[in-house]
Amino acid sequence: MVAKAKLNKKSSARSRYVDLEHEIILDRNGKRVTSAYVERILKKDLGVIIGRPSLTGPKIHSPEIKARVPKKLKVALEREAKRRGETASSIIREALEKYLKSA
Repeated sequence: MVAKAKLNKKSSARSRYVDLEHEIILDRNGKRVTSAYVERILKKDLGVIIGRPSLTGPKIHSPEIKARVPKKLKVALEREAKRRGETASSIIREALEKYLKSA
């Protein structure tokens, strides 16, 4: 995650991007600010969920399913996604929904 941080008034009024994985930034208590730290604060204080829009509902985390597949299947999926102009995830969701409806 790349976070946006403002420079102090002496250096510039503009803002810059900070790579929290490579730059060390400390909060006012001396604790290192990491991507996880920022996500935790945003979720706790603002109710913000980091990432893509939820498929479940507003401000609700959509669960993920991960599966290992043969390389040929992954290549075929990527090729089909490109042909359709869709994401691999949308094709997987569609296929899973069709399979479970017919089961």
